[in-house]
Amino acid sequence: MAATDLPGGPAYNQLNLPIGVTKISQDQSWLHWYMLVICTVVFIAVFSVMFYSIWKHRKSKGHKAATFHDSLTVEIAWTLTPFLIVIAMAWPATKTVIAMKDTTNSDLTIKATGMQWQWGYDYIRGEGEGIGFISALDKEQRLLSNQGGPKSGMSVNDYLLKVDNPLVVPVNKKVRLITTANDVIHAWAVQSLGVRQDAIPGFVRDTWFRAEKEGDYYGQCAELCGKEHAYMPIHVKVLSQENYSKWVLAEKAKSAPAAVKAEEKAEVKPASKTEAAAS
Repeated sequence: MAATDLPGGPAYNQLNLPIGVTKISQDQSWLHWYMLVICTVVFIAVFSVMFYSIWKHRKSKGHKAATFHDSLTVEIAWTLTPFLIVIAMAWPATKTVIAMKDTTNSDLTIKATGMQWQWGYDYIRGEGEGIGFISALDKEQRLLSNQGGPKSGMSVNDYLLKVDNPLVVPVNKKVRLITTANDVIHAWAVQSLGVRQDAIPGFVRDTWFRAEKEGDYYGQCAELCGKEHAYMPIHVKVLSQENYSKWVLAEKAKSAPAAVKAEEKAEVKPASKTEAAAS
């Protein structure tokens, strides 16, 4: 099997977070490096002083331990310094967490229902309202997995990530995602969008994203949900507003004949025994 990068998904030998296409995901990536730099500076500063003191004042050079009492200056310094470091870390992190939970003023509201082992999507507000479908692992991919995975020489960059019906959203629109589950706890997670939200039976949770770039973005269920947890991918297709409107019209056209048949079936009812006897 030839391993290649998957645009919008995992990359070969990837060490860092994927490139985000939402403001939240970009903030998360910045925070990741910001915290890492602070931790690295603290680590180097503390251990440099410690090892320098051990080496410079070692007993073999004739140094004797100093005897001194408490110092108000030192006490203030090592109390104030950690406090300022914590504030420097907490302030931007708190701003991002608050922004992650602000689901107000959304352009589109979609309910994602986790179930073993697929996702159900219902468009409940905004353009596309009334559309609903199930998104499951592509049958060919499942067959490939049952046969032991891609064979040598095959190039399959979306292995176990391809679905039959992707979630389709418009670019630069705020999408509110409501999550719940039918059976066990699942989690809807797409790193490129900066989203990870648990889907819990009997509870309704929500999150949001605004994709700033068209394309295909992939994720997976992020909670161990049973024996086929690995076969529960997420595929989000971000389209231009024009193409999204075309997709909505096509989906509603597909569902219209089924709705008409259901109405006709409800209208045509067999006569009851009483009505038959009266006639």
